[in-house]
Amino acid sequence: MKKTLAVSVLAIAAAVPAFAQEASPLTFNVGAVSDYRYRGISQTRLKPALQGGIDYAAPSGFYAGAWGSTIKWIKDAGGDADVEIDVYGGYKAEVAKGLVLDVGLLQYVYPSHELGISPDTLEAYAAVSVGPVTAKYSHSTTNLFGIADSKGSGYFDLAANVDLGDGMTLTPHVGHQTVRRNAAASYTDYSLTLAKDFSGLVVSGAVVGTDAEKAAYTSAAGAKFLGKTGLVLGLKKTF
Repeated sequence: MKKTLAVSVLAIAAAVPAFAQEASPLTFNVGAVSDYRYRGISQTRLKPALQGGIDYAAPSGFYAGAWGSTIKWIKDAGGDADVEIDVYGGYKAEVAKGLVLDVGLLQYVYPSHELGISPDTLEAYAAVSVGPVTAKYSHSTTNLFGIADSKGSGYFDLAANVDLGDGMTLTPHVGHQTVRRNAAASYTDYSLTLAKDFSGLVVSGAVVGTDAEKAAYTSAAGAKFLGKTGLVLGLKKTF
């Protein structure tokens, strides 16, 4: 029997509250967004999504976690998956005063996708943070989200996390996705996010857009351009 992502995450959280409190490195999160945008491209045909995850961060700097979201693009492409699950792990530490290094692996999984070319994707990543600014590069070691012959594609992004005080943050971001052997699918995305933290409940609003080609990123269902500029609202609770 299938369970929705939100129900599954909430069930896990409800089952282990005492353990979560005792093991402080373990955290859970659940939330919803008005549109699930990944690297500027809508994964839900510009519709809302339910999301949730679990993270473990060891004092040594090693970490691991899993995160999931409802999606629509696999079914729009003729497949059968309605959930994306991300599993990741890595190491993050301050290697010099004010300089933080983060390296790891991220596996995207689309259960029972039933597509001819698997959309499951593995990426290796490395990020460097100096103060509020982070530069990150992600490199696919498999085909990128089901695009044929795209192994070796890369995504570079630059973001800043500006503390405005009173629990408010402003996050400007710009990134560029290069799809190997497919210039028409390569593009730049950008966003500006304003968030407010109410004791673990984060409310956010983001303006998100891309310069992606419509021919490459228009949904088969409803013929919607998935990289259009839009406002994305979000609600997330961490505990």
